Amino acid sequence: MLISFFYANGIVHKEFVPPGHNENQQLYLKVLKRLCDSVRKKRPEMWSSSDWFLHHNAPAHTALSVQQFLAKNNMTIIPHPPYPPNLAPCDFFLFLRTKGQMKGKHFADVSEVEKKTLEVLNNISTEEFQKCFQQWEKCWYKCIKLKGDCFEGD
Repeated sequence: MLISFFYANGIVHKEFVPPGHNENQQLYLKVLKRLCDSVRKKRPEMWSSSDWFLHHNAPAHTALSVQQFLAKNNMTIIPHPPYPPNLAPCDFFLFLRTKGQMKGKHFADVSEVEKKTLEVLNNISTEEFQKCFQQWEKCWYKCIKLKGDCFEGD
C-alpha cells in the first residue's frame, strides 16, 4: 500500500506500507512525523507559514493519538464528509492515474511494483497536479450544493 501526500505542485512525501502491516494509528503517527520532516525540508516556506492543510479520510486518521499529534503540530485538517468518495484526490486522481499505467502489466515481485509506481508518480507534471486541485475544488462545491450526498463526475 502506498501512502502519499501531495499538493498543487507535486508530491511532498510518499512511502510504502511494509508488507504484512496495516495502516493503523501507530503506523500513521510515524508517517505523519516523516511527513512533517519532509515538509520542513522540502517546503520550508510552507512549514514556517503553516500555510498548508491535510485532507485524509481513513479510520486511522481519526484516532485520538493522531488528532492530538495534529493539534500539537498545528496541522489544519479539511474534514471529509462520511459518504462522498469523490472528494479524495488520491482516489480520483493519483491512484487512478497509477493504476491506469500499470493495468495489464505483470511484475515479478513487490519491489518491481513499487519501482513502477514511483516511476509513474515522478512523471506526473505540475500542470496535472494543478488540474487535480481545480477538479477537487469543483467536487467540494458540488458536495456542498448537494448537502453531502453522493454524486458522480464533475
